[in-house]
Amino acid sequence: MDMGNQHPSISRLQEIQKEVKSVEPQVTGFSGLSDDKNYKKLERILTKQLFEIDSVDTEGRGDIQQARKRAAQETERLLKELEQNANHPHRLEIQNIFKEAQALVREKIVPFYSGGSSVTDEFEEGIQDIILRLTHVKTGGKVSLRKARYHTLTRICAVQEIMEDCVKKQPSLPLSEDAHPSVAKINAVMCEVNKARGTLIALLMGVHSNETFRHLSCVLSGMIADLDALDVCGRTEIRNYRREVVEDINKLLKYLDLEEEADTTYAFDLGQNHSILKIEKVLKRMREIKNELLQAPNPLELYLSCKTELQGLIGQLDEVSVEKNPCIREARRRAVIEVQTLITYVDLKEALEKRKLFVCEEHPSHRAVWDVLGHLSEIQGEVLSFDGKRTDKNYIRLEELLTKQLLALDAVDPQGEERCKAARKQAVKLAQNILSYLDLKSDEWEY
Repeated sequence: MDMGNQHPSISRLQEIQKEVKSVEPQVTGFSGLSDDKNYKKLERILTKQLFEIDSVDTEGRGDIQQARKRAAQETERLLKELEQNANHPHRLEIQNIFKEAQALVREKIVPFYSGGSSVTDEFEEGIQDIILRLTHVKTGGKVSLRKARYHTLTRICAVQEIMEDCVKKQPSLPLSEDAHPSVAKINAVMCEVNKARGTLIALLMGVHSNETFRHLSCVLSGMIADLDALDVCGRTEIRNYRREVVEDINKLLKYLDLEEEADTTYAFDLGQNHSILKIEKVLKRMREIKNELLQAPNPLELYLSCKTELQGLIGQLDEVSVEKNPCIREARRRAVIEVQTLITYVDLKEALEKRKLFVCEEHPSHRAVWDVLGHLSEIQGEVLSFDGKRTDKNYIRLEELLTKQLLALDAVDPQGEERCKAARKQAVKLAQNILSYLDLKSDEWEY
């Protein structure tokens, strides 16, 4: 249709669709909940566009009716996606874990900055457990869930960092106010910084209703201005003391931009993270080695060279920086397990091959343990090749086979033979490690 002669109703529908399209990135990336201001804003915009679409007069024309139907369907799709993002089971899981963190901060940290007792090991253990559980929340690659998990982790890890810095690296003890008049001002600012630290933690965790990030930023910036204006009369010890307090303030200021930084830098998208790319490179090579070993007609010839290279891959993973990011730390941990499992597989295969060369009398119980190890080696090869879910029949079959081998080991009677006891203990540990690896491979975790 010639654009110059296009029907006004079609033109109006195109304008509405353009407006709806401009909102789509915000809907796709929405990581909040249904009671958030931004949710209500997006819902209001899309609902308004639906009313606008409904008000377009079709004049009984089929082409306009179809265009209006398509525009309405697209708008309704975005409304549905917005609702699903806010109410996704894993998004609610993230929120529930965050509420636990809030309760922990209310109970342990708020009283600390109000003059209470010191921070307990219970808080440190509790916050670490919360961080670990958040890293294991599945996102399925959804941008909204990845952002929600990242934002929540960032806030909680910030609190952890602030507390660690406060406990482990206190500023220099206040200088005597007799040394110089400016020392009294620095001491007063240092007390205010400590209060601001507590306020910041409460803000990050959403347990402070009488303060805002913007106001706290102004307060902290004002402290720096006051300190910069002090005349220290060239006294090195006072200048150093002031510098330490200013550094403390700057550390707190960096936490005020966490939300904006995450959105503008796409920090939540770990797929482009330098450390993750290194981990993926290691895993790619590990999979190539694994395929070579599992498919080779005579893998015995490859054992030495493969094991040497796999040990090198472990070294590369040790050098990967986790950047204080628990998701990167978890990705590295899993990669180490992947490589280490393949090394264990090679070690066991080598041991079984060497055993064939030495035929001698041995204790029946010891021979029974080696028989189980032979079966475990075959099962481990299948587990290494497994690429499915826990609901798959093959997963259930492998799990049953491993359980059967554990029962077989449990039935072995070492008859007081220490060597048999040690061999059985190692075999049990191997079987359990293979079970754990099978579980890890099928839990659908992603960074």
